[in-house]
Amino acid sequence: MSPFERILIRMSVPSLAEPRRAVVRDVVPPPSRSTALEAFDEAGVARFHWKAVLTSGMGFFTDAYDLFIIGTVTAILAPLWHLSTVELSVLNATALAASVLGALLFGRLMDRFGRKPIYGTELLLLVSGAILSAFAPSFGLLLLARIIVGIGVGGDYPTSAVIMSEYANRSRRGFLVTMVFAMQGLGLLAGPLVASAFLASGLPHEMIWRLMLGLGALPAASVFYLRRTLPEPPRYLVASGRAAEARTVVTGLTGKDVAEDGSFARQSLLRQPFLLRLVGTAGCWFLVDVAFYGNGVSQQLILRQMLPHASLLGTTLISAGIFAIAAVPGYFVAAFLMDKMGRKAIQSLGFVVMALAYGAMFMAPGILGDLPLFVGLYMLSFFFIEFGPNTTTFLLPTEAFPTSVRGMGHGISAASGKIGAALGAFMMPLVLQAVGLPTTMGMLALVSLAGAVLTAIAIPEMSQRSLGLLEKLAEPKPGPIHLRA
Repeated sequence: MSPFERILIRMSVPSLAEPRRAVVRDVVPPPSRSTALEAFDEAGVARFHWKAVLTSGMGFFTDAYDLFIIGTVTAILAPLWHLSTVELSVLNATALAASVLGALLFGRLMDRFGRKPIYGTELLLLVSGAILSAFAPSFGLLLLARIIVGIGVGGDYPTSAVIMSEYANRSRRGFLVTMVFAMQGLGLLAGPLVASAFLASGLPHEMIWRLMLGLGALPAASVFYLRRTLPEPPRYLVASGRAAEARTVVTGLTGKDVAEDGSFARQSLLRQPFLLRLVGTAGCWFLVDVAFYGNGVSQQLILRQMLPHASLLGTTLISAGIFAIAAVPGYFVAAFLMDKMGRKAIQSLGFVVMALAYGAMFMAPGILGDLPLFVGLYMLSFFFIEFGPNTTTFLLPTEAFPTSVRGMGHGISAASGKIGAALGAFMMPLVLQAVGLPTTMGMLALVSLAGAVLTAIAIPEMSQRSLGLLEKLAEPKPGPIHLRA
């Protein structure tokens, strides 16, 4: 064979001496399943979310109705029972003061025993307190009934807020939790509307105030069964070492096959960054409730100073108009923008506009003699309370703390808020009487400015972030490695 033929054969036939190269293909492993909590975080808004919103929200409708109807009730009772200014202040503030105990108690219980075992018991307190209030024969027994109502109201804050937050998905958590709280706006509106209807009916005043208080039992009783049927939130199940149960709940609610999550370690509110956050959430809630409840519960007294010759029905209808035009829209605007603007921006904006509105009434007292201008500024302050710190202070404690202490973190924050609310409701009639409306508004402007400063210092931004980040944030960080010689 010639050398030329050998070259042609080598070009056309692979050499047997060379090993055949294997064809390497990219092997893509099958996608791993999401864990239960990851799937829950990324699930779209579904029917079970809306059930939780309704179930939790009706409690807040009742809370707002019960807390704010007392302002009109005391206006009716003052001449009937010959109540002094101090007694009026005590009645206005009692339920708010008792709610401090309720928030702390239920916040601790839900972390210790779970969300589901205690959810609904706060409604039993609301129902029984409302019924007892309606049949109270004396000042002392009405005071006792209001204490029971207050403990139930206080308990509803951490239980409903935390449960809704732990049911919500990551991207719409702000919307869903704020929609629960927005039911407070409807309760605010329902109070003066119900009062106006009864006052216009011609019924005896002795019967009217009892009917107004007794009606508070109905919305709470209507959702008691639904609260008892909600499953334990999967996030709490994982935190309490029941990851298999969490997987079952998530599969049942979302229809997805998910993997189990790892366990969470128990945390403390006293370590950083959670201690600073607690100062922020509790402090801001205290400050906004001084202004909100001071204005809201004492609105009849404020309007009476502006319109000394108006009837009780007239001032009640004005109050209903303020809530309908300014307060209620604020809740729902906040809900729709919460996940877009962020919690911190909305809270800061609300506090600043409140300070400007109150400050204008103080710096230019002539505004108080111009009824349309006063009502306009007053309504502006109410809108930015709702589209601002009144809603964000409810939401933020559900996002700022790890699962094992979330109930207590929210309970302490809500209790601090209700201390501010009780202080505002108790002091507002006395301060109005002592220094007048302009100086009172100047004091509220300072309170609002303090809230804006504290928000900037101590409030985290949790918009669009998974609650699972809190568990990682709480993990101890490894220290430096020291090599021995």
